[in-house]
Amino acid sequence: MTDSHSTEETAAGPKRGLWADIGWPFLRLGCISFGGPVAHLGYLREEFVARRKWLGEDAYADLVALCQFLPGPASSQTVFGLGMRRGGLAGAFLASVCFTLPSAVLMIAFAYGVAVMGDLGKAGWLHGLKLAAVAVVAQAVWGMGRKLCPDLPRLAIGLAAAAAVIALPVAAAQVGVIAAGAIAGWLLYRRTVPAGGVDGSGLARHHLWAAGALTVCAVLLVVLPMAAAATGWRPLAILDGFYRAGSLVFGGGHVVLPLLRAEVVPTGWVGDDAFLAGYGAAQAVPGPLFTFAAYLGAMIHGGPQAWLGGLGGLLAIFLPAWLLIGGALPFWQLLKGRAWSQAALRGANAAVVGVLLAALYNPVAKEGITGIADIVAAVVGFALLERWKVPAWLVVLLAAGAGQWVL
Repeated sequence: MTDSHSTEETAAGPKRGLWADIGWPFLRLGCISFGGPVAHLGYLREEFVARRKWLGEDAYADLVALCQFLPGPASSQTVFGLGMRRGGLAGAFLASVCFTLPSAVLMIAFAYGVAVMGDLGKAGWLHGLKLAAVAVVAQAVWGMGRKLCPDLPRLAIGLAAAAAVIALPVAAAQVGVIAAGAIAGWLLYRRTVPAGGVDGSGLARHHLWAAGALTVCAVLLVVLPMAAAATGWRPLAILDGFYRAGSLVFGGGHVVLPLLRAEVVPTGWVGDDAFLAGYGAAQAVPGPLFTFAAYLGAMIHGGPQAWLGGLGGLLAIFLPAWLLIGGALPFWQLLKGRAWSQAALRGANAAVVGVLLAALYNPVAKEGITGIADIVAAVVGFALLERWKVPAWLVVLLAAGAGQWVL
């Protein structure tokens, strides 16, 4: 599954400066990407596949499949991968920082007590944002499904994957169905799909650096707890706890919450009430849920310079995700041009559509849809996005207003 358009851009680099080409689009998305990791994948697809055409549906699904396999926040790793394809390591880090910055700033502000918003669960505008997420994810499933499930075998793989994930709502099921889809694709298409060639002009030449990144990720996972135990230094223990939580998460950002609680509440670094208050705030801000670590880091540090603790917590929890995707992506680029891997990717991509379809049902629609009016609002949002090509950010604002004043 080659993508000539994206290959040219990876080799040539962005046609404009990094900020205009990469920084601003991701910063804007970081301000409007409500709805959790699955919705983020929908926003990213709409912006960089459908509108900007940085890469095709196949290449985007390849990247999403890789990020689903790796531990860490899948949507944030997809952001890193998109930035890396477009502008190398500088583009990857710029994309990640810009996408994460808005929610990180808001979460640190919550830690300072700037925004006391009451019971967010009853906020009408938050309910509207959940409906916007339904529309965005539905559009992603529809668009990717038409492209990646064009025949009966792949449609069957996608539907079977969705059924399996719905029946087994655990993180391991997502990885399992994508692996099963890859095996099915290899069995079905290995004799019919032609080799696409290996793109060695861009990311592939960095495989030595990538191997180093994967090694560093593994070494830190072993060394940090040993060093924290040996020194008894609290900042090192905090770094270890946040890094370990970010390293062991499968299945999306929400999975990190119990891991973080186990690190910060029993140790007395953060009280349960403060932890739950931060969790509520994290549901109301755009961007990755991993920025909850910025809130916790600021709470642990305390004082006028609590923001330093917030930045430390943010770096610690995102570092393993960056090392993993940065290290894995060049090897992924080397492998996916071969005929056998392309056949496997056909099945894996169909399974990714099924995983998104399952997520559209639970938790996106299950948590967002509470009645007939919500169904109508979600359908209208989908029509605005798909039929009339209204920008996603405008649909988000309209949904928030409708939730506050109409629904």
